[in-house]
Amino acid sequence: MRILFIGDVVGSPGRDMVETHLKRLKQHYKPTVTVINGENAAHGKGITEKIYKGFLDLGAQMVTLGNHAWDKREIFDFIEDAKWLVRPANLPPTTPGVGFRVMKVNQLNVAVINLLGRTFMNPADCPFRTVDRILEDIGAGADCIFVDFHAETTSEKQAMGWHLDGRVSAVIGTHTHVQTADERILPKGTAYLSDVGMTGPLDGILGMEKEAVLYRFLTNLPARFEVAEGRKQLNGVVIDIDGRTGKAEKIERLSFSDERPFMEI
Repeated sequence: MRILFIGDVVGSPGRDMVETHLKRLKQHYKPTVTVINGENAAHGKGITEKIYKGFLDLGAQMVTLGNHAWDKREIFDFIEDAKWLVRPANLPPTTPGVGFRVMKVNQLNVAVINLLGRTFMNPADCPFRTVDRILEDIGAGADCIFVDFHAETTSEKQAMGWHLDGRVSAVIGTHTHVQTADERILPKGTAYLSDVGMTGPLDGILGMEKEAVLYRFLTNLPARFEVAEGRKQLNGVVIDIDGRTGKAEKIERLSFSDERPFMEI
């Protein structure tokens, strides 16, 4: 089986890239499951029901979130009914929504887990112990397990990769919006990438207008960040998995932009 994962979609430029390229990506790679991280999809922070449903209409089977999950208050109105939306699992037990889901695709059960890191992030429960409990709950009920680890530091992400090596099919990092080049298959069969990168503005700073970000760094004063305009990029990853063993066989990074379109790669 094959998983296509598209990294943090930022604002309307990111949504435009998904709308423009996802159909061709799916035609080319023929993924069994397509997952999108949508935690920045609504003007750079949070997600709305319209955007969530739009991703599904475009061909995603699951949408993951992160530390900006609650930035649009309307999420509390629809998250309980959004059966293909996964928020971070290591939040308090009273938090609405769920931290993992299992779907059946082509007679295979595919689990998608979302976790938050704790280093340089807002308080959350231990992601390592949380994922251990989830794997106990899933047991033998999944043929493939995909983990979106939304974390700041490469050390915490690598630690999660090694912690889960051989127990899940893939550990893919999100959150930093900068794609790393350390993709590999760990010794026991787990695909790993520290950060898949982001889908959105190419010429901003992590998707935001660079002038406001520079002003904040230069003056140490507050600044209002807006989603940048101009050239756009799409970052993602494709992972091939043996459906019988759940082990990853291949991992390939995707990165293209307006000036380097997908069909020219």
